[in-house]
Amino acid sequence: MDYDLDKRKNLVSVITPVHNAEKYLETTLKSVLNQTYKDLEIILVDDASKDSSREIIKKYEKIDNRVKSVLLDSNVGVAKARNEGIKNANGRYIAFLDSDDIWLENKLEIQIKFMQENNIAFSHTAYQFMDEEGNKIGKPVRVTESIEYTDLLKQNSIGCLTVVIDRSKVEKIEMPQIRHEDYATWLSILREGHRAYGLDEVLALYRKSSNSLSGNKIKAAMWTWNIIRNVEKVPLPKAIFYFSNYAIKNVNKHFFKR
Repeated sequence: MDYDLDKRKNLVSVITPVHNAEKYLETTLKSVLNQTYKDLEIILVDDASKDSSREIIKKYEKIDNRVKSVLLDSNVGVAKARNEGIKNANGRYIAFLDSDDIWLENKLEIQIKFMQENNIAFSHTAYQFMDEEGNKIGKPVRVTESIEYTDLLKQNSIGCLTVVIDRSKVEKIEMPQIRHEDYATWLSILREGHRAYGLDEVLALYRKSSNSLSGNKIKAAMWTWNIIRNVEKVPLPKAIFYFSNYAIKNVNKHFFKR
């Protein structure tokens, strides 16, 4: 299927890092290409996969010219892969979707309308977890109407798979080479005075796998502390305050809301 990608004022560039993702990649791709919002491109950054991911990418490039590939010779990690995707993006809007997650078919249509009608630079939505077989699990992760920098220091309540950023309003989008790179990126944007506006409607599904990097809660807590204290350089007393909020909310999230 062909779409004219030239001179698209409202083009959405979907950034998808790929590494040995053959199991779910086609499902993820279809959830983007089947969006009711058609002015999009999906940039698949293959991070030196050793499975059939590249063959899947090449197949879909032939099927739909909105599919674009960036093929890396060596494994650079998810942050650099996303940055390579952003560098190759043509869209006004940048969206993120990992290679095992999926969007509901009206996700972009609803979200771009929400952003345009309210003059929003940074938006995110509610989402829900699913298991490895695609079955929904747990309760939806709800979002608040607006988040500012200090709110985000207390809790990373922004799901990467739901984010859309308007590049005409946000000058720099670059992920640092650290764990929880998405959280650090959102903080860097909000630190500049932007707010993240939430659309409290489940429009994406996050696949929880047994070997997920974020699955180890102790490691995740250490990564969060590193960002608050060493990246954002929050003074120790305030850092303890923000981290305590993070710890309490995560205990509630993972143990009392299912």
